[in-house]
Amino acid sequence: MLENIVSTGKKSTRDGFGAGLHQLGKTNPEVVALCADLVGSLKMQAFIDDNPDRFIQVGIAEANMMGIAAGLAIGGKIPFTGTFANFSTGRVYDQIRQSIAYSHKNVKICASHAGLTLGEDGATHQILEDVGMMKMLPGMTVINPCDYNQTKAATIAIADHDGPVYLRFGRPGWPVFTPENQKFEIGKALLLSEGTDVTIFSTGHLVWTSVEAAKELAAEGISCELINIHTIKPLDEAAIIASAKKTGCVVTAEEHQMNGGLGDSVAQVLGRHQPTPMELVAVNDSFGESGKPADLLAKYGLSASDIVAAAKRAIKRKS
Repeated sequence: MLENIVSTGKKSTRDGFGAGLHQLGKTNPEVVALCADLVGSLKMQAFIDDNPDRFIQVGIAEANMMGIAAGLAIGGKIPFTGTFANFSTGRVYDQIRQSIAYSHKNVKICASHAGLTLGEDGATHQILEDVGMMKMLPGMTVINPCDYNQTKAATIAIADHDGPVYLRFGRPGWPVFTPENQKFEIGKALLLSEGTDVTIFSTGHLVWTSVEAAKELAAEGISCELINIHTIKPLDEAAIIASAKKTGCVVTAEEHQMNGGLGDSVAQVLGRHQPTPMELVAVNDSFGESGKPADLLAKYGLSASDIVAAAKRAIKRKS
């Protein structure tokens, strides 16, 4: 199964969001879009061209955007907000908590340029804390898809979900390897490859990096079970417990702080139900810096070789 996972080229996950939003504009008349002066970066232009009366450019006023979105939701619309991930969360956390999450408003918070792979814009824009902030909000769904196709499918799927959603995606071109016309099921982990020696749970851009790592491990005779956790909340606890029970040790891989991310959530599940040797591949209590995406992933310990090393440590702890 692992050998069948191949890249068909590179497209950014933000382009997947733009494509999904454009399709929703054609199929769901209740969908409206809002943007905080970043239409080009969020790839929203195709939606705007087709639906100029269903788009609001709020300018550099992210807090106002969240308030407007909450009001539109009260009126029965399905608002999709668009800006960078650090502005979608850190800058407007109070508005999200008080005006959207507390009253369970049907707002879709769509956040681009997340993580280290934002690259040259540096630490002020490379938010690595957003998943933790958003998953702590009661009733908030948190989704972090892995490639163009999955981001497009997730964007379409969240329009049918009743309640607030945080959809996280990124800036760079990234390998496309999931099916083109996939059905996205919120809260359902995806088994990419079966294995017996170690499980890797990964999310977002690091799913592809984990594929590369699993292939390296296979070349060394290590059987790796690879699972794509695209929905961090609600988490597919049954899939996590079953795989941990099967392989006996696990690794999590994410483009986020170690504190508060996917690894944190998986550890809580395993601590309650299936105590298991575990290694976390994530940013370890550090801000990022300006640089090329691949160089940053390597420097901060998020490369394929780092995942391979973590898997070997987990296996050693198991034995």
